[in-house]
Amino acid sequence: MTDLSNLIEQAEEALAPRFKEIEKRSERLTARVLAAFRNNRVSETSFASTNGYGLDDTGRDTLDKIYAEVFGCEAAFVRHSIVSGTHALTVGLFALLRPGDVLLSLTGKPYDTLDEVIGLSGKPGRGSLLDFGVRYREVALKADGSPDYDGIARALSEEGDSVKVAFIQRSKGYLDRPTLTVSEIGKLAAFVKERTSRSRVVVDNCYGEFTEDLEPVAVGADLMIGSLIKNPGGGMAESGGYLAGRADAVELVACGATAPGIGAEEGATLGQNRNLYKGLFYAPHSVGQALKTMHLAAYLFASQGFDVEPAWDAPRSDIIQTVR
Repeated sequence: MTDLSNLIEQAEEALAPRFKEIEKRSERLTARVLAAFRNNRVSETSFASTNGYGLDDTGRDTLDKIYAEVFGCEAAFVRHSIVSGTHALTVGLFALLRPGDVLLSLTGKPYDTLDEVIGLSGKPGRGSLLDFGVRYREVALKADGSPDYDGIARALSEEGDSVKVAFIQRSKGYLDRPTLTVSEIGKLAAFVKERTSRSRVVVDNCYGEFTEDLEPVAVGADLMIGSLIKNPGGGMAESGGYLAGRADAVELVACGATAPGIGAEEGATLGQNRNLYKGLFYAPHSVGQALKTMHLAAYLFASQGFDVEPAWDAPRSDIIQTVR
């Protein structure tokens, strides 16, 4: 077997063009984050802690505005109290869906962690969407991992205006399929909106933030959802999640996360603001380094005969690497 240090040197030489591309993107995205900090006048007071109700927490409210600006959308709801990506997705789905509505997944079955949220498994009566009268349908991806547009068109036609959420999982996550690019998500969103004006396009954006220049809400998604424990927390956020998109959707999210009449106006930050700001500042660079690591790992494993996906020199839209 080739000496590992020599193999790594070969990998870095072969990957130099891809690494340079990643570095340039990280620079562009860092500049965008800094511009948002500047435009929203971030200062030491933004890092101050609040307790109790958290009324008039300017750091929390400013961070919401910064996320919206960085992601290219109308509004955002960012909270350290969101415990995981699954929690953030649950908040978003319950905020947008009502009894009698249909949740339609355009990318096959979502993460297993959403099974009990949707009502596909678990004990009845524990508060799933199914318990509240929300039906679920999915359109499987085609054999090559691409969306089945004919199947999506049929499902939208059969369910009509009952489809209130068209759900897209961006990342392959734990599945053996390609990750969707932002461009592909934009195409899916346009396809849905050409056929119904009643559906909101919701994207599970976990593992995808800052891997491309644009995010799904900038190309037609109504709401995207992610965890601060992953990409946008930059390794600094100790917990948390975000939901960002159209202002009306984010308002429903805020009311669902707290209470109608309270929405985004309350929520003590308990000393977490500084880490959330630092995490967002670091995020473009941290994600860039994660992408480099995945490219390098793919090269090393492929050189030893393993099957890898994506390929070592392929562009990426998330930070997940499959090794078989």
